[in-house]
Amino acid sequence: MTREEALKLLNEKIKTPNLIKHCLAVGAIMRGLAEYFNEDKDKWEIAGLLHDIDYEQTKNNPKEHSLIGAKFLEEMGLDKEITYAIKVHNPIHNLPRKSKLDKALFAADPLSGLIVAATLVLPSKKLKDLTVENIIHRFKEKGFARGANRENISKCQELGLSLEKFFEISLNAMREISQEIGL
Repeated sequence: MTREEALKLLNEKIKTPNLIKHCLAVGAIMRGLAEYFNEDKDKWEIAGLLHDIDYEQTKNNPKEHSLIGAKFLEEMGLDKEITYAIKVHNPIHNLPRKSKLDKALFAADPLSGLIVAATLVLPSKKLKDLTVENIIHRFKEKGFARGANRENISKCQELGLSLEKFFEISLNAMREISQEIGL
């Protein structure tokens, strides 16, 4: 599947603009991580773009989230490594994170939300003005962006990344698509 095909599918399945922006952000972070680890950038980005493909369908049933999407994508012939990572990204299933792809998607998903929230409290509301130090500060504030699970973000250490390095890679990746996500 190409990026264009993934985007078309994303826009067919997801109608909420902010959820589409979230998927774009996670896709960008995944691409940045793949570049850093010398992995398949297209494959990792597609995993990020499609990780919440079933969210609108399963938002009231978190136990189904990611399972329905992964099954749908498997039936479309998407790479099983991607569909497994999509299943794993939902911590409710408690599936083992086996590959770098699994570990990256698990940590990238909540980090994208923290980065967006940290950007939106800046006077400019622009990613270009956000720093790694800002993200670290906001990460330590337990009451800030409560939905951005700090424990899951910290799993970046399973990839051998410090929080600082993970934040740096992710912020730089999101800056590359700042116009697409309106930040």
